Amino acid sequence: GYSVKEDRSSMNATFNLINDNLKETFDTMIKEAGINGLNGHRSVGGYRASMYNALPLDSVKVLVEVMSELERKA
Repeated sequence: GYSVKEDRSSMNATFNLINDNLKETFDTMIKEAGINGLNGHRSVGGYRASMYNALPLDSVKVLVEVMSELERKA
């Protein structure tokens, strides 16, 4: 992420793709998986996954599966 480690939220995981050419592919994959709301901060971009108490564990597993699939394609 872009924030200083001491200022980072423990409820939000921020990340960027190593290869910006995969952004369109990743965006399509998360949309097809029913994942929304991963947009990062408007001033820095990237992605932000929020993990609040009400979030089902299965939704985290879906995101991990999509990220793993993207990694295999890269």
